[in-house]
Amino acid sequence: MNKCLFIPLLFVLISCSTDSENFDGRSEVAFIGELEWVKRFGGSGEETARKIIGTSDGGFAVLGYTNSVDGDLDFKNLPVDDYWLLKFDAMGDLEWNRTYGGSGQDLGQSLVQTSDGGFALTGYAQSADGDGSNNEGFHDNWIIKLNAQGSIEWERSYGFSGHDHSYDILQTEDGGFFFVGFLDITLARADGYNEKGSSLTRHGVGEFWGTKIDAMGNIEWRSYFGGSNNDRAHAVVQADDGGFVMTGFSESVDFDVSDSKGSYDFWVVKVDVDGNLLWQRSFGGSGIEIAQDIAKTNDNGYVITGNTFSNDTDVAKNNGESDIWLIKIDDKGNLVWERTFGGTLFDAAQSVRTCSDGGFMVTGNSKSNDVDLIHNEGENDIWLVKTDSEGHMVWQKTFGGSGVDFGFDTLENSDKSIIVVGETSSSDFPDLQNRGKTDLIVMKIR
Repeated sequence: MNKCLFIPLLFVLISCSTDSENFDGRSEVAFIGELEWVKRFGGSGEETARKIIGTSDGGFAVLGYTNSVDGDLDFKNLPVDDYWLLKFDAMGDLEWNRTYGGSGQDLGQSLVQTSDGGFALTGYAQSADGDGSNNEGFHDNWIIKLNAQGSIEWERSYGFSGHDHSYDILQTEDGGFFFVGFLDITLARADGYNEKGSSLTRHGVGEFWGTKIDAMGNIEWRSYFGGSNNDRAHAVVQADDGGFVMTGFSESVDFDVSDSKGSYDFWVVKVDVDGNLLWQRSFGGSGIEIAQDIAKTNDNGYVITGNTFSNDTDVAKNNGESDIWLIKIDDKGNLVWERTFGGTLFDAAQSVRTCSDGGFMVTGNSKSNDVDLIHNEGENDIWLVKTDSEGHMVWQKTFGGSGVDFGFDTLENSDKSIIVVGETSSSDFPDLQNRGKTDLIVMKIR
């Protein structure tokens, strides 16, 4: 590492540690992390990282998207968004990277390493050329199956003439996959999609949409859930009984949605292995709540995170415009506890991961420098919040420059170090140089 960069980086980490009382009135555990390295990748355009996973060889893989054709993307031909997959070894050195897409906008969102050592990628795409063989209109759910070296084994698009997005994917025990997002049901019905029967079940603008496919991408079943307004699924986990638990947000108060709390709520839907609705729950207050991610807990419960603008009903406290909201529910959908984290400005979470100690790592972004935060480098910083198993804050860190910086996901290594991925537009983010409008960023914290 360049020595002239190490001093300001260490200063940022130390300045983010605190022994002050946290939001529960408890003494926050002091934690001074050591930023081992920070790397950025991209060209003169825009890049972002949305998901990171550990790989079976001890390394990790990162999925995002890019529209650059220079810099690290000088092998790319068209200045449009493509899926971008980067494979790193255990030391954080880039082994290979590849883009996937065509002449349209193709946005990679999530990935899983498959049982054969390859990868399955999901997101949403407009292309019907290049690597894409079909598109039904606007965005389709686009799934790509790769081998271990990143070569395409098969790809499929799933959608209709409207905007159909996929945000998360997992591999099932039978070697197939389940992915979630939202369906533009109005145009899907116009295209003849009638898996729920009559027009009375047409629902509204957008629906939670879950799709089960086999190992070759053939549809086994799919179903949508929601009401007459806007409902979108952002993440999914598989339950111990083989069913699927999806989360996102709902604006609806009818059809599949009951007990709405306000404008937008965290909405959680559990289906069985065949896609039949088992239960659904709404969580929130009178304001807006958007759930972004879900993780399974050691006791077969679930933690869900996103952001809240409320300070009533299910939300006991709000520190400002928007706070990170972290909730835990049991496998029946009952609320176990809820926690808010933030300052007086806009703060939001993008992902939650279960840690080896039973606690949780929440990744997001913050504009605040007060209440739960004491430092902000600029417009928007990457923010990490580590909690114990009950959701109490253990430590928090911010990273950034004077521009807009977003954290989207983290990975805990076996030695308990943390890899963070996201994007930065800061020309003064502690690093060697800025490559473009936004760069993909990877950081290791020990």
